[in-house]
Amino acid sequence: MNFTKHPSYVHQRRSFQFCCVLLLLLLVNSFSVTAQTLEGGDDKNTVQADIVNEQKDKNSALSNILDDVKASSVTQIRLPLPNKRLVVPMDSGLSDISQPVTASEILSMHERANRIDEMLDDKLKYTLPALMSETGIDMWILISREYNEDPILKTMLPATWLSARRRTILVLFNPGDGQPVQRLAVARYQVDTLFQKAWDKETQPSQWDRLVEVIQQKNPKKIALNKSLHFALTDGMTATEYEEFMAVLPSSLQAKVVSSEALALAWLETRTQLEVDVYPMLTNIGHRIIAEAFSNKVIAPGETTTEDVIWWLRDKTTQLGLVNWFHPSVSIQRASAEKFDHLTAFSKNKPNTVIQRGDLLHVDFGITYLRLNTDQQQHAYVLREGETTVPDYLKKALRKGNRLQDIFTQLFKVGRTGNDVLKTAREIAITEGIKPSIYTHPLGYHGHAAGTTLGMWDSQGGVPIQGDYPLHANTAYSIELNAASYIAEWGKEIRIMLEENALFDGHNVEYFHGRQTAFHIIE
Repeated sequence: MNFTKHPSYVHQRRSFQFCCVLLLLLLVNSFSVTAQTLEGGDDKNTVQADIVNEQKDKNSALSNILDDVKASSVTQIRLPLPNKRLVVPMDSGLSDISQPVTASEILSMHERANRIDEMLDDKLKYTLPALMSETGIDMWILISREYNEDPILKTMLPATWLSARRRTILVLFNPGDGQPVQRLAVARYQVDTLFQKAWDKETQPSQWDRLVEVIQQKNPKKIALNKSLHFALTDGMTATEYEEFMAVLPSSLQAKVVSSEALALAWLETRTQLEVDVYPMLTNIGHRIIAEAFSNKVIAPGETTTEDVIWWLRDKTTQLGLVNWFHPSVSIQRASAEKFDHLTAFSKNKPNTVIQRGDLLHVDFGITYLRLNTDQQQHAYVLREGETTVPDYLKKALRKGNRLQDIFTQLFKVGRTGNDVLKTAREIAITEGIKPSIYTHPLGYHGHAAGTTLGMWDSQGGVPIQGDYPLHANTAYSIELNAASYIAEWGKEIRIMLEENALFDGHNVEYFHGRQTAFHIIE
């Protein structure tokens, strides 16, 4: 289903060119994005985590191109959550990235369960009612059988439920008028304290009949199911469950059945304050694991291979009691005739290469903790004999990557589509002499999460449907992109590939734990 034609959305197309001009006249000279930056000096083993305010470059290209931005096809725009604006916690209490992560810093399984259930209860209680009201859905039904779970249902299960049990049916009903959302479980077992048990098999043997009874008692205006053509994570209801449900649902109620797509996307992409509170710690852990991997503790030039580093990352994650949501990759760019290839750089089947002096290393690494995910990419340089710092031509290339980040993130605006941001960011970057490639995605319960897609590495002209989905406040993103630079000393073009995790609070994009502005250095 094309979300722009979904009945829960209103297709609007307005011209805001004049507003853009007025706004930019005010902002061009004062606009800044708060960025916490991983600052690293020229000392061989120093990459410090600092928080700074970065004053953006003033350039006429930004004003000229933004003046030409046309209004996007904006669907229903969710407002920021009531009563408070989300704030990224200051991370001054976190360990320096030069300090290896130890298992003692990771919560016990019992502590993790308590934290997960606290965050889930908070979101169901304080966030879900607003999302249901804003999307016009008053009943949301999620149905899954054991080991074949709807990805959204899995986000709503208590921490002690590692899967659905038998057939688990969750019913969320919003009675309106400011009343709490009613959480019911038409299930054989009590779903902890998060959902009220609504089926007694001994009294009513048929689970399906009991579900129909609940629906009739609540008499909702809409019955939303997780069916979606274009967003995989909101398409979790199986064909069998749908057919069985519709077979027992009275014809008088079938007309009320709608796709939950709008609500499901909102649930998945909206970050609560409790979730935001976790992210600086989570991304700090990721940065510190990368820093240790890109050190002489792990890498001996001329001996260590890229596969050695990859498997060290997997082992380190396991030793900490964490998991990787994807297999890491480590790639090399060096002064050779080999040209950069994106598929090869991120391929799990690339050659197992020995790391040599003068190599530019790249890592792509992510972990899952407390049901939230990181996705981070950084670079390291292996010093040649006699070198004490990174060559200036590589430092310049990294600065281009950082500038591309700035151009891109300052364009985030509630209601603007991913394709609009992508197009404008590329145009500005190109006028500044940067060769950009942007492929940023939402982040949260999943590594490649639901929400606005802002480019793909092989779709720089825009992404249909997912890229037409508008930006919303209180959403997290993996700011993923690369900037190409021709290195005369190597006689070839290289890519600075960066990926850092950030919150868009509806006003600014703020990194959870800084970003890389200096290379990790390996002696």
